Amino acid sequence: MTALGFLYPGHSAEDDYPRIEMLIDSDVRLPVVHTDIGEDAHRVDALLEMGAPERLAAGVEELRLSGAEAVVWACTSGSFVFGWEGAHDQVRSLARAAGLPASSTSFAFAHAIGEVGARRVAVAATYPEDVAGHFATFLKAAGAEVLSVRGSGIITAAEVGTWGWDEVLAMARAGDHPDADAVLLPDTALHTAAYVRDLEQELGKPVLTANQVTVWEALRLVDRRVNAPALGALFTKEPVVQV
Repeated sequence: MTALGFLYPGHSAEDDYPRIEMLIDSDVRLPVVHTDIGEDAHRVDALLEMGAPERLAAGVEELRLSGAEAVVWACTSGSFVFGWEGAHDQVRSLARAAGLPASSTSFAFAHAIGEVGARRVAVAATYPEDVAGHFATFLKAAGAEVLSVRGSGIITAAEVGTWGWDEVLAMARAGDHPDADAVLLPDTALHTAAYVRDLEQELGKPVLTANQVTVWEALRLVDRRVNAPALGALFTKEPVVQV
């Protein structure tokens, strides 16, 4: 049994994690611990506070007790808003606090882009335009070519968590770029686990979504690969090792 720990800010789309665990259908558990988010706002100052080291450290003991072998800060905006170097500092601080390998959703996207063989990407974000721009800057620092960035102007994670298939598909279509190798949907507050394969069929290319890449990143940290086609191209790369 492999247990992978996630620090998730507040409550919005955390039910993606048990759904992903079911879709993986292997000896993998995905325990989630909720962190205190402070103000629910996709605004730079609020996001910096949300991702503060003491807020993340508060949840690591519960994850250790769950048997987690690695921990991922399951928040994209609360990691990329620190910038490339600051996000590294955030992860190093989390790893020290947890005594475990650690990462964040922002780095998960950076690594997943390479995994699906994408060089040029399009960003379809729920965030306001300025926050979405910070994500694009992070991706560029990771070596990706960002062809387009589309924000949706939503301030709260609570509102994002109410979106269903129709809204997610409309955003993905609007944010796609004809020359992009992959489309990125960066908000962990957005329910996407049930939609990834259908999104890829609609757009004709890999789609990387926040909770999907976060789980993949945790598996990467413990050197596990699983084959789960329902979770899209990211989960069908060789070599496949699955029990």
